[in-house]
This record gives sequence, structure tokens and C-alpha cells, in this order.
Amino acid sequence: MTKTILRALAGETQATPPIWMMRQAGRYLPEYRATRGEAGDFLSLCYNPELATEVTLQPIRRYGFDAAILFADILLICQALGADLWFETGEGPRLSTLTTPGELAKLKPVEAIHEVLNPVYQTVRNLSAALPKETTLIGFAGAPWTVATYMIAGRGTKDQGPAHALKAADRATFEGLIA
Repeated sequence: MTKTILRALAGETQATPPIWMMRQAGRYLPEYRATRGEAGDFLSLCYNPELATEVTLQPIRRYGFDAAILFADILLICQALGADLWFETGEGPRLSTLTTPGELAKLKPVEAIHEVLNPVYQTVRNLSAALPKETTLIGFAGAPWTVATYMIAGRGTKDQGPAHALKAADRATFEGLIA
């Protein structure tokens, strides 16, 4: 095992601990801003394998982190399931809400998500080929609860109140979404 992060996760003590930073392909890097401008909008950047690969690699080139964090978003799965997803400037993600059995029934089956998410899979393949062998690729996903809270409220909330309310009012719809 040559990757420092994997060795650390296996419990091996190292002279220098591995370094990575969440949001390392963040808005502060000038090269990120240029690539983001080329994409046009955030979702187009997520779904463009070449550009998503590039913004994932930028902090590795600049800082030499021990891990790269896949450039994507946890809410892409919502869009792949058929929800409308967009980003409001200064506000963050917005989704069409899902609060009734009829809305739940309109979601695509899980097997159908791959066509929409294929560009993300291609980004992973690109990164597997492009990353230095000692650099770990970190992917991420939203837990069912987290994704459900966004789909129910149509946005992030501080207390997840809409999700708790749906769970109390219509447990079957709530459980259908979580499942």
C-alpha cells in the first residue's frame, strides 16, 4: 500500500500525516474560476468529464495534496432520479419538491440513473488514469436522509423541518423516498 491516506486509514503511523482539504477545487483558485467560466454554470461543470477532471486535478498540481476529491455534487443523484435541480446565485441548490405519493411515483427507477450519471463515472475513469499513483481519489455521496431532506424541502434547511413533518404526516411516502 503506497498511498499515504490509505496507510493512515489502515492505522499506520507516518512521519508526515497525509493532507487533503474538502472543497479543495474551490472558488478561490484562479484556474478553477477560469474553468468554471468555460463551463458556463456549476451543473455543466459537474457533467463535463474533461472539465470536472481538470478542476479535480488543479489543487493537486498546485499544492501536491495526498488526495484528490472528486468534483461533483451530492444532489446529482436527485437530478438523475428525475428531480429538477438548479443553483440560485448566492442561495445554493434548489430542487423540485417531493412530498406526495404521486411525486414519489414519478421518480425514475434506480436502474435508470446511470445514463445521467455516466459523465461522473467518466470523470472517475479520467482521474484514475491521470492522478499520480501515490494520490488517492476521494469520492463522496449524500446519505439517504441528507438527500431526502433536500428533495422534500427543495433546498437545504437548518432544522430539516419539512422532512420531519413529512415523516410524521405520511410515513409511507417518506420511507419510499429514503429506501
